[in-house]
Amino acid sequence: MIDTIEIVPCENSEFIKPKRILYTQEGVTKRWDMVEVHDSVAIILYHEERQSLVIVRQFRPPVYLKNGDGFTYELCAGIVDKEKSLAEIAHEEILEECGYCVPLELIERVTSFYTAVGFAGSVQTLYFARVNESMRHHEGGGVDLESIEVVEIGVAEAKAFVLDETKAKTPGLMFGFGWFLENRVEVPF
Repeated sequence: MIDTIEIVPCENSEFIKPKRILYTQEGVTKRWDMVEVHDSVAIILYHEERQSLVIVRQFRPPVYLKNGDGFTYELCAGIVDKEKSLAEIAHEEILEECGYCVPLELIERVTSFYTAVGFAGSVQTLYFARVNESMRHHEGGGVDLESIEVVEIGVAEAKAFVLDETKAKTPGLMFGFGWFLENRVEVPF
């Protein structure tokens, strides 16, 4: 539950850097305000024993300003802010957020795409991994002050979940679920 919220200027941040781009396009001088941000990884997690997709639910203050709730459903994900391979970062995020220790060789790269193209243009690399209870090390929930809830969506309910506008979710989750349903479905509906 959120008790208070206040919006203040962002003067120094380790996560974003506001910038203005000045450029000429077809002889017209233009400007574009942007935010430089970290690239990220996201992982589609399929729980084999439960025939479900494992995702996270967490509070996002900008969404709170739009809908008064602020909780979003997302793929397990994290920013690229360390000197490790993208697959290694994906491995760490799966363990931190969802509690599963997936061997690196079982984390498959799917594709990458640009996000927030109107103001940031960061790249998110999407991975896929299967999990089962033998890989569980803890209940998940994130590290430090993160407050992450692990949620499972049955494969049979995945399409309806994506289309349910009452649940705030990211485009990455929607794309990831679509990719999974198109390419990896191994269970009857």
